[in-house]
Amino acid sequence: QVQLVETGGGLVQPGGSLTLSCKASGSIYSVRDMGWYRQAPGAERAFVARISAGGNTKYAGSEDGRFIISRHNGKNEVYLQMSSLKPEDTAVYYCYAKVASQFMGPVEDYWGQGTHVTVSA
Repeated sequence: QVQLVETGGGLVQPGGSLTLSCKASGSIYSVRDMGWYRQAPGAERAFVARISAGGNTKYAGSEDGRFIISRHNGKNEVYLQMSSLKPEDTAVYYCYAKVASQFMGPVEDYWGQGTHVTVSA
């Protein structure tokens, strides 16, 4: 089994910054892509960003360069640095990871439980 735990959510004022972290642990042979989705109130879960094991990144494009994704492969951690936050960034942020639990084994998707980010004055 693989567990993902997100930390770093909270309440922040508009224009502020926040960094989310997510750590994968458990039965891990290798971690492929890691990334973030978010779900705003009343909306569907939406892609935010992802990063490959080699460091290639992809963003949804709606953050206008305000979000930066990074990872520490040795720690199986992924981070999301968010700056110039807006009220519309309020959402539950979920991390995910594509993990192989054994050599030559299947790659499966795992999700964290989500961390709340509220941007409000």
